[in-house]
Amino acid sequence: MSLIQRDRARLWHPYAPASPSLPLWEVEAANGVRLRLRSEDGTRHEVVDAMSSWWSAIHGYRHPVLDAAGKRQLDDFSHVMFGGLTHAPAVELAERLVDMAPSAPGRSRLDRVFLADSGSVSVEVALKLAVQFQTASGHPRRQRFLSIRGGYHGDTFAAMGVCDPVDGMHAAFPGLLAGNVFAPRPPAAASATPETVQAWAAELQATAAAHSGELAALIVEPVLQGAGGMYPYPAECLTALRQVADRYGLLLIFDEIATGFGRTGELFAAGHAGVVPDIMCVGKALTGGYLTLAAMLCTDEIASTVSGGQAGALLHGPTFMGNPLACAVANASLSIIDGGGWQTDVARIGAGLASGLAPARGLESVADVRTVGAVGVIELHDPVDVTAVTAAAIRHGVWVRPFRNLVYTMPPYISTAADIEQITAGMTAAVAEVHQRGPERSGVPA
Repeated sequence: MSLIQRDRARLWHPYAPASPSLPLWEVEAANGVRLRLRSEDGTRHEVVDAMSSWWSAIHGYRHPVLDAAGKRQLDDFSHVMFGGLTHAPAVELAERLVDMAPSAPGRSRLDRVFLADSGSVSVEVALKLAVQFQTASGHPRRQRFLSIRGGYHGDTFAAMGVCDPVDGMHAAFPGLLAGNVFAPRPPAAASATPETVQAWAAELQATAAAHSGELAALIVEPVLQGAGGMYPYPAECLTALRQVADRYGLLLIFDEIATGFGRTGELFAAGHAGVVPDIMCVGKALTGGYLTLAAMLCTDEIASTVSGGQAGALLHGPTFMGNPLACAVANASLSIIDGGGWQTDVARIGAGLASGLAPARGLESVADVRTVGAVGVIELHDPVDVTAVTAAAIRHGVWVRPFRNLVYTMPPYISTAADIEQITAGMTAAVAEVHQRGPERSGVPA
C-alpha cells in the first residue's frame, strides 16, 4: 500500500472529506522555494511553492539560519512548561515583538505578550482578554464583538464567531456561534473613492453606536482580508476603525496573522495607515513556517486592568505555551526580517506578480486580477475546480491551493524573478486549461 493510500485510510486533511479518493501528492523533499512531489502513480514533480505553506514559510525551506537555531535549541532542551518557569528564547521573542510592533506618538505601546499555539488560539486569547478587560473596567455587559463582513479569524469557536456569518467557512454552525455584530465590508481598494470610504465609515459608526453598550471590541484583518477572499481595502479604513473604537470605548484588535511580517509591503499592515491597535495577533510567518507558534500583544493598561480584576489573571494557558524550540526558531526568523531585505524582496515580488498575472485578464473565465504586496490573485467568475487546477499547475511546475473562486499566490520572499515568472505563468496556464479559455478559444470544452 502506498503512503498516499495509507494516508487516506487514517487521516483527515484541512477542509476535506475523509475519502479514499482524496487527491493527494506526497512531499519527498523541500528546499529553498521548491517541493519535490510524488503522485500516486509514482510520477515525480519539482514545483515552486507558490503558497509558502499557507503563507508561513517566508524564508523558504531548509534555511541555514533557521535550521541552526532549531538544532542549537534541541541541544539544550526542546520544551518545558511555562507555568512558573521561563527561558531565554521566550523572553527574547517577547522583547523582539514589542520592539517591532506598531507604535505612534500619543498611543500606548503594545508591550505585553501572550504566546499561543496557533493563530486561532491567539484570536481566542484576544477575545477573552477584551471581555475580561471590559468586566474589570466596570462594563460586564460588554460581551459581544463588532467585526466586518468578509473576515476570517480562525477555526476555533470564538474565532469562528467573528468570521463572516453568511459567506464564511463556518456558516454550518449557526446555532453554536456567539451572536456578534457585523458592519459592511469596506469598499475594495481598487475602486474605492474618498466618498465610498466616508460612507462606509458612517455605516460602521452607526453600527457601533447602536450596540456600543454590549460591545467589548472591534476585530478586523487590516488592509487585506485573507481566507475571506484575498480582498484588499483602503488603509484609510483603519483610521476610521480606530476612531470608532475610541469613540465608543471598544478595544481595537488587529488580526495580523496573515498580513504580519511584511506580506503587504509594511512590516505590519497597520503601518499602511500609521494606526496602532490595542491588541494585535500574529502567527503563520512568525517562525518562518518551521513550527506552530503565535502571539497576542496588548498594551500595559489592558494587561494591568485584567490582572487587577476579579479573576486576577488572563484565563488561558496552553500546555505548549512558549515552547522553547518554536521561540528559538522565531527569534532567528525575526533576525532575518530585522535585516530589512524583506522590503526589497516584497516590492520586487509584487512587481513581478503584477506583470506576470496581467495576461490572465484576457481569459473569459477571469473576473479580476489583483495584487497587494507579495500577494497575487486571479479571481474567477465561478468556483474553482480545485483538483483540476492544482493538477494543471503542478504540470507547469507550480504548487497552488485554490479556494472558492480564487487562484492565488503568496510566494516566499526568497523567490527569484525566474521563480515568480514560473508561478504566474503556471497559474495563468492552469486557469486557461481548466476554466474557459481566452476569447480566441471561447466555447472550446475544458
